[in-house]
Amino acid sequence: MMFIRPIQKEDLAALLQLAQKTGTGFTSLPHNEAHLEQRIDRMIATWEGGNTLADQGYLFALVDSETNTLVGVSGIEVAIGLNDPWYDFHVGTQVHASKELGIYRQMKKLSLSNDHTGNSELCTLFLDPDYRKDKNGQLLSKCRLLFLAAFKDKFPKRIIAEMRGVSDENGRSPFWESLGRHFFTLDFDQADYLTGIGSKSFIAELMPKHAFYVDFLTPSAQQVIAEVHPNTLPARRILESEGMRYEGYVDIFDAGPTLEAYTDDLRIVKKSRMRQVTIVESALLGEQPLLIGNEKYQDFRAIICNSQVDAAHIYLSQAEADALAVVSGEQLRVVPLFEKESTL
Repeated sequence: MMFIRPIQKEDLAALLQLAQKTGTGFTSLPHNEAHLEQRIDRMIATWEGGNTLADQGYLFALVDSETNTLVGVSGIEVAIGLNDPWYDFHVGTQVHASKELGIYRQMKKLSLSNDHTGNSELCTLFLDPDYRKDKNGQLLSKCRLLFLAAFKDKFPKRIIAEMRGVSDENGRSPFWESLGRHFFTLDFDQADYLTGIGSKSFIAELMPKHAFYVDFLTPSAQQVIAEVHPNTLPARRILESEGMRYEGYVDIFDAGPTLEAYTDDLRIVKKSRMRQVTIVESALLGEQPLLIGNEKYQDFRAIICNSQVDAAHIYLSQAEADALAVVSGEQLRVVPLFEKESTL
């Protein structure tokens, strides 16, 4: 059985192994042991109540219970940009018009922005390629929204998710080659790595402070603005199905889109319901897959199963209850896994 739990100190080696598999453009999981160890410590300190708002974050581990192996991670940063400035590009419009000449033209422009400062961020979603099946990606992504629903008081009202932009099999980004390289004189993977380990001061020092026209970029760079890497398309579809939308902001390195939403508008937040646990000897199957999580802040657990549920109870096998770290009589948060399914 696959289940979600908080990251632990003992996960460092497994997290390093995952980081080796991410590829270029995956900023938030660099293959750097010291950085990952510090991040695990910061996540644990958040759960223990020892961090200021600017340092708060959560990292969830997807575990295969049969082998006790960590096979995926996903995270939430509580309030971005409070320690180090948060940068993205806003894709806007500049109008050029001359009534005398009868010319009217709208041109897209990119402007450096800090507009998402203070928002929460969904981040660090990565699943081992061998486990990209059986709704594991759904569980890894959506468990964060279930956690948000359970503990809304710990998060701001808005949340974003930066999507990995387009790069080729050699890690070459058309957007970077057309824009970023002129200012940074670094390869894309070098700049990406520095950002991933927290060395962000060079962005403010070197990025252009004035807006510039999209038409000045190469055609290949223009085409990838707000587009995602093929491996990221499933993650984008999951978040859009839950109510997140592209609102005109892109990453400054690879132009991947930023999705955003008010937390209260997310489907899982709006439609999840509380049900009391009843443990049964034989599994009682319901009509639809359910995303289920406990209400234990420091010992959060989540699974996907087809358990039967009624107006007051959810019926779990002992194995499912163990994975969720609950006993009969406790409360669980339950929601249909997919938007198209019926409500509870």
